[in-house]
Amino acid sequence: MNEIKGLVHSLESFGSVDGPGIRFLVFLQGCALRCQYCHNADTWSLTGNETTKEYTVKEILDKALHYKSYWKDKGGITVSGGEPLLQIDFLIALFTEAKKLGISTCIDTSGQPFTYEEPFFSKFETLMQLTDILLLDIKHIDDHQHVLLTGKHNTNIKELFNYLDQHHKRVWVRYVLVPSITDVDTYLYETKQFIDQFSNIEKIDVLPYHTLGKYKWEQLGYKYPLEGIDSPDSDRIQHAKDILCIKRKV
Repeated sequence: MNEIKGLVHSLESFGSVDGPGIRFLVFLQGCALRCQYCHNADTWSLTGNETTKEYTVKEILDKALHYKSYWKDKGGITVSGGEPLLQIDFLIALFTEAKKLGISTCIDTSGQPFTYEEPFFSKFETLMQLTDILLLDIKHIDDHQHVLLTGKHNTNIKELFNYLDQHHKRVWVRYVLVPSITDVDTYLYETKQFIDQFSNIEKIDVLPYHTLGKYKWEQLGYKYPLEGIDSPDSDRIQHAKDILCIKRKV
C-alpha cells in the first residue's frame, strides 16, 4: 500500500450531512481561500499546527473500517478540509485503496484549486475515476464579490462545474446564506440560473451563516470580518430555498 502521508486536521466518525448516508470524515489541512464566514480558520495553514497529524492511507482506512457497519449501503468516506484538492496525491492514494475495499468515496471541496493545467489536471482526472460524489460550494456567484468574500476569483470554480457536468459526476451544491452578502435576491437568482444549466446536480443545501467559528479567528489573532452580521431569519432561509431548490428533488 502506498505510504504517502496526508496532513490531517481532524477525523470524525459519524457524519450525517456530508454525503449520502453515514460518513467517516477526514478533514485535511490547508486552504487557499480566506472565506470571511469560515468556521474552520485553523485549517488554513498549509503546514498545520500542534494538533495536526500526518496519516498514511492504511492508518486512515484502518480507523474508518471500524465504523463500516454503520454505513449500510449508502455511507462511506468523505474527505473535506480545509481544501482536500490541495493534497491531491494523498486523495488519489486513499481513494484507490478505498475502492478496492468497496468503499463509497466523496469529496467536499470549494473547487478553488481546479485548473486544466498540468500536472494538476491529469491527477484530477485520475481522482474523478475514483470519486463517487462531490459536495461543491458556491461561495458567491459574482466574481468581484467572490474575491471580496474569499480572496480568490471564481472563474476556475465555474469551469469545474462544467467539467463535472460533462463527465456526469454526481454533485451536491452547498450555498452559505450570509445576510447582505450572499443573501441578496439578485445573486440568488443568478446562482439559480447558473446551476440550472447542469443535469448532474442532485441536491442543493442552503446553509445559514453562523458565528460558531468566530472564537477560532480570535484564538489565531485574526479580526473577525463579519462582526455585527447576524444569522439569516427563517423567512430568508426559506426564501433562498424557494429560489434555489424549486423544480429539483432536494
